[in-house]
This record gives sequence, C-alpha cells and structure tokens, in this order.
Amino acid sequence: MAKLNIAIIGFGRVGRACALALRDTDDLVLAGVVRHLDTPKTLPDPFSRVPVVTHVRDLKRVDRALVCVPANIVLGVARELLQARIPIIECAILEEHALKAHYEAIDNAAHHHGVPAMVGAGWNPGILPLFERAFAILVPDGHTTHTNRPGASLHHTEAVERIQGVKDALTTETRDAEGQLTRYVYVELAKGTTLETVEAALVADPLFVGERTLVFEVESIAALEEEGRGILLERTGTERTGAHAALLLEARFDVSTFTARIMLDAARRISSFKSGAHRYSL
Repeated sequence: MAKLNIAIIGFGRVGRACALALRDTDDLVLAGVVRHLDTPKTLPDPFSRVPVVTHVRDLKRVDRALVCVPANIVLGVARELLQARIPIIECAILEEHALKAHYEAIDNAAHHHGVPAMVGAGWNPGILPLFERAFAILVPDGHTTHTNRPGASLHHTEAVERIQGVKDALTTETRDAEGQLTRYVYVELAKGTTLETVEAALVADPLFVGERTLVFEVESIAALEEEGRGILLERTGTERTGAHAALLLEARFDVSTFTARIMLDAARRISSFKSGAHRYSL
C-alpha cells in the first residue's frame, strides 16, 4: 500500500510534534513543511533534510495537509489548501460561536471545491468532548466535574514565539469561578530584548485583545514545560442512575503530542469522508 504524503503547514509546537509523530509511522511520510517567508528555510535536526517551502504548490506531491498555524489565520490557510484540492486536518482552539462560524466557513469552502476537511482534530475541541459525551451516555443522570492543571494554549504560544527577540515561549490559561479567562505568558528572551517590547507586541495582537494577559520573563522555558498538563474528569450519578455509578479519568500528558497523534489519525481516515467539513470523531 502506497504511503500518504503529508504536508505540515507551520512549524511551531504542534507542527514539530506532528513531524516527530510521522517518523514513527509506516503508512505516512512527511512530504515537507510550509513556512512563512520570514522564517528559517532549514529545520533543526532530526528534520534538516525535510523540504521547507513557502507555498504548498512547491512540494512534489501532497495527499493531506496538517494545518498547524495560530487559530486566527487557520481559516485563510484552510481555504487556500482546499482551493488546491488538498484535504486538510486542523486543530484550531475555538469555542462556542467562534467555533461554529469557523466550522461553517470551512464547510462552505470544502463543499465548493469538493474536498473533505477535518475540523477540531485536537485535544479540545477534539478528543476531550468525546470523553465527556461517553461519560454522559453511560451515566445519563449525573454531574460532571473538571479539575485542571494550568494548560498550555498552543496557538497563543506560537503567536508569542513569532515576536522578534523571543527565543522560546509558553502560554497557559486558567478560568476562575466566574469563568473569567486569564492568560499567563512566559518568555525566554534573546539578549537585548526587553519585556516591555513583548508586552507592546501582545497588546497589538488581535489574538490577545480583550483578554487579561500577564507576561513573565523566565530563564528556561524547557524547565517550565516539564510540569506538563493534567486533567481530572469525573462523572457521578444520582439515585436514578444508581448510587454507585461513577466514572473517573485522570491524565497527565503533553498537549502538542496528543494533538499530533489525533491529527495523524484524522489524516488516515479522512478519505472515507465526503466533501465538506467534519468534526473529529472516533
């Protein structure tokens, strides 16, 4: 059986994780990486021999495209790929009305060009809602609670990494009891770069507009990332479903690694879908 040629669009944390995951597959091969004009045209080891281009048309053959760019530019990238008749898999982290509008826009483009697209192939949206739905099916009359460790926001992290003078970055997010979102941005700065410069760039970035954002300088992002992410998902039943009905999921994981594995799963299965947008499912 011929291997599927996969293009990765963007090479931030998710893009790198996808490239690493592709090295361990027998049925998928990395055709190349598409990056912006102002980014390096060579990749660090072990990807130094992987073709790097500025447009997907410059790659010899592409069967699927994994869209690994910040959420605010996913739609434009997706439309361009669908116009080229390339099935796409994306993992934009959006919620409620924004996610609905995003899905509808990609669905319209995918139908117009007769190509399938997989939307929300990540952790959330993606696999987490499927766990929640399964728990609700098995314990229909009950209550679900989440306990989160501060989680990395992949797309916001990649946006910060693009700021000149930022060597590495990590963006996490938490919500208080009232649902108020706060983003914590940790940056490892190049010599001569000031924290004020980064803060000014974030104020001007539409991705951070209207959100409470705190910026901190750290010596090593790698050391900070060792803590990873965790979640505790618990569903408890009532007397109607049985007093002892309870389900528990406790997990510790790296978000970008999980996202990459989900995107590769979607890439394998997308050929069985008709043209249009499809939400990731098992």
